[in-house]
Amino acid sequence: MNEELENLRQSYTKGAFSETESHESPFEQFKMWFAEAANSGLIEPNAMALATATPDGKPSSRMVLLKGFSREDGFVFYTNYLSRKGHELAQNPQASLLFWWPTLERQVRVEGNIVVAPTAVSDAYFSNRPAGSRIGAAASPQSQVIASREVLEEQYKALEKEFPYGDITRPENWGGYMLQPTYFEFWQGRRSRLHDRIVYTPQAGNSWARQRLAP
Repeated sequence: MNEELENLRQSYTKGAFSETESHESPFEQFKMWFAEAANSGLIEPNAMALATATPDGKPSSRMVLLKGFSREDGFVFYTNYLSRKGHELAQNPQASLLFWWPTLERQVRVEGNIVVAPTAVSDAYFSNRPAGSRIGAAASPQSQVIASREVLEEQYKALEKEFPYGDITRPENWGGYMLQPTYFEFWQGRRSRLHDRIVYTPQAGNSWARQRLAP
């Protein structure tokens, strides 16, 4: 297996990315790249790896879905506040996101500070979710040890019976987070592993500095 892994290689030939091509705003640059990813046929182009850490630096990561994006709010996602990531964000409100769009041979890294989304924002999003998703969020004690899948399914069925139309109120332990960026990196795959990496770091006056990193 090690030999097979060593010989797994992909040549990146689909694009290039330079400082002159990049937008002066990382938010606008992300918007353009995301639009291209959304139109490329990718399944869930809004899927992103969310990395968090405990106060003593023990990391963990998982895939979540981007559900909103703007210069004002940053990157918005939703989850159970009592999950592992919720506990870690409560103690260490710093996180990073990673988007990987293989059909475009691109990835985007975003780092920043996390804030809890306003209650009205979480309520509005929760009310627009499919009925099954709303019930599922209430039924699952996310990240907690459970005796069996049957226990989870029974809890779901009980709530489904109680709320046959899915009109369940958003649980207090479920809602949104907003990552407010302090760092962006846009990566474009290139031949011979000489990839393009353009990073943005904040400057005074709401401006951003652009620099190239060696691959």
